[in-house]
Amino acid sequence: QVQLVESGGGLVQPGGSLRLSCAASGSIFSINAMGWYRQAPGKQRELVAAITSGGRTNYADSVKGRFTISRDNAKNTVYLQMNSLKPEDTAVYYCNAVVVILGDKGLYDYWGQGTQVTVSS
Repeated sequence: QVQLVESGGGLVQPGGSLRLSCAASGSIFSINAMGWYRQAPGKQRELVAAITSGGRTNYADSVKGRFTISRDNAKNTVYLQMNSLKPEDTAVYYCNAVVVILGDKGLYDYWGQGTQVTVSS
């Protein structure tokens, strides 16, 4: 019913920047929170940053001051600007959206397919 399509991952040198995008489409009435998670090999998936429909943001301590999350509600799209990247930021990054479906009052959790971010010299 709802698809999340991510883009923008890749290989970057330490200190570099990348911008991730995630567009939601399908039977969407509204989107509450949107966020980015990441999972490194051998580690659990962790929250990187989240943003409410009203623009309130939340960041993991490890990315504060370096990453910025934003969203375009008209386009159902969330962005993650990542600056001053470090090797420890290497992971698969997943987009998440909490969605109210057309014709349904419930909240549903959707995930993107993931995009690889590799920080290496």
